[in-house]
Amino acid sequence: MAHTKSARKRVRQAKKRREINRYHISRMKTAIKKIKEAIKKKDLETAEKLLPLAQKLAYRAAAKGAIHKNEARRRVSRIYNQVNQLKKSLAEAK
Repeated sequence: MAHTKSARKRVRQAKKRREINRYHISRMKTAIKKIKEAIKKKDLETAEKLLPLAQKLAYRAAAKGAIHKNEARRRVSRIYNQVNQLKKSLAEAK
């Protein structure tokens, strides 16, 4: 347990930041999971509709410091690549 006044304050601040970070990370991960489910179901329309939201949430999490900006970019890039791959496979199937 923290003994000094400043250490107790840092504990409170860390708890608050942890909750805020979890909120941003959770929203981002949920959006990405929804896109991945749409990709599994080969539902291109839903996946493309959810892409901007997932991108926005990833970049916001990075801006708030919950994740590193390069992690946000990597996650968004991978999702876009997966959707584009689905689009290509559906086009070839026609």
